[in-house]
Amino acid sequence: MCRNIKTLFNFEPPVTSEEIRAASLQYVRKISGFTKPSQANEAAFDAAVEEIAGASARLLAALETNAAPKNREEEAAKARAQAAERFGD
Repeated sequence: MCRNIKTLFNFEPPVTSEEIRAASLQYVRKISGFTKPSQANEAAFDAAVEEIAGASARLLAALETNAAPKNREEEAAKARAQAAERFGD
């Protein structure tokens, strides 16, 4: 899985549409191999991002859990600590 795509489910505060779109953009970039598509591919690229963002939003809205929501700041701190341990300061 692409390291830049983060888990978006079960956080407090809930995920925003901007976060969903950013993850969708990263996914399309990864599978297409384009950071920025050419003019010829731009429409297809943008359409794919929007379709994936819509599907992702529907998925996240439909998911259920009994677990308590995770705190964004705490999870970010854990990720930073793991990265520091893995890659050094």
